[in-house]
Amino acid sequence: MTGRSANVLTGTRIRERRLALSRRQAEVARSIGISAAYLNLIEHNRRPVGPDLIARLAAELEVPADELAEGREEIRIAALREAAAHPVAVGTSPELDQVTEYLARYPGWSALLIAHARRAGGLERQLVDLSDRMTQDPYLLTTLHEILSAVTAVRSTAAILVEEGEISPEWRRRFHQNLHQDSQRLSLTAQALVAHLDSFEAEGQAATPQEEVEAWLAEAGADGPDPSTLASDAAQAMAAVLLDGLQADRAALPDAVLAGAVADAGRPVDPLRLAGLLDRPLDLVLRRLADLRPPGFEGAGLLACDGSGVLTLRRAAQGFALPRPGDSCALWPLYHALAVPQVALSRTVVTPEGRGFATLSYAQRRQPRGLDGPLLTDALMLLMPLDGPAPADALPIGPACRICPRLDCPARREASILMPQAGPGGRA
Repeated sequence: MTGRSANVLTGTRIRERRLALSRRQAEVARSIGISAAYLNLIEHNRRPVGPDLIARLAAELEVPADELAEGREEIRIAALREAAAHPVAVGTSPELDQVTEYLARYPGWSALLIAHARRAGGLERQLVDLSDRMTQDPYLLTTLHEILSAVTAVRSTAAILVEEGEISPEWRRRFHQNLHQDSQRLSLTAQALVAHLDSFEAEGQAATPQEEVEAWLAEAGADGPDPSTLASDAAQAMAAVLLDGLQADRAALPDAVLAGAVADAGRPVDPLRLAGLLDRPLDLVLRRLADLRPPGFEGAGLLACDGSGVLTLRRAAQGFALPRPGDSCALWPLYHALAVPQVALSRTVVTPEGRGFATLSYAQRRQPRGLDGPLLTDALMLLMPLDGPAPADALPIGPACRICPRLDCPARREASILMPQAGPGGRA
């Protein structure tokens, strides 16, 4: 009975904390490597939560693990620290060492500040989501085009009817009929658009086939259900190809062989040396480390791209929030590797939230059709969360320019929708 009560309390705390941050289930689930459906069961106390998963959730929700099951004062303190860490607060120098005293002396003002910060954070995330949909949702783009077309038609017809001059009864009847039909079309399309926008709030719904496959892979893995269980045909095809690749990698480097080599390698494990000891290609070792996640690589993730820079594989590392498909940061070491194929690049990076990751990137060139065929380049980047804070020389990276708060980034190619004053090239 005691264990059941703890689970209920933990699930409820997890949900309260996520809602307090205005975070979506799908977003949090992707970041910690589980499905949105499984996180939903946890939050409704229908699944137990082990220590490892509690630690990952606590890191993603930016609270100590014990705060998910204990008091609320610590949560309020964390919320005030989050407000002070927002990019908008740069230059204000809040007295973080006195946050506990401030909360105790001014609980009302503290609650007001926390409420405003949470509201602002929620609006920012809604803005990001809507911006992503505007640029990537084909149905939304088609519907908006239809609305604009109908509005233009109504305005043109109305302008003709109000012009001075005589219009024959027959033509007037035709214009009235056109006006009626176009207004009906506008009304029906607007209703469809509203219904589609309302669906944006549905949690756990993958917006693209790639996101659908990523959620399936995080939950099922290579031993999971058949790809035919996915909803869309495009996702099923992508999952089938990915599954074939994972199984081929497992056959080339079995779990037991990799786990034994990692156990014998000592700490920290150098993947390049590990590849040499195993006499296996480095790209295979990187893929298998992200798939098996042996000791020392528990929260590892993997990104892969082709020579054009398009991401072809995205397996999220613990605490590393991926942007929507089609977006990325030009400063990721993944892209640096494309310029120096066959060379392993090790670099520590830090996200705008202050999370540090050790990365190892590697690119290779191949000619699958022989001497007369094209020269193809592929790159991989293994990401491993750091236990402590990122070092001072860590490379500042972000998710994608449109949702990155770094104003002085030299690689910025478009303004941030979160910080509109940022321009290309880091100019404010």
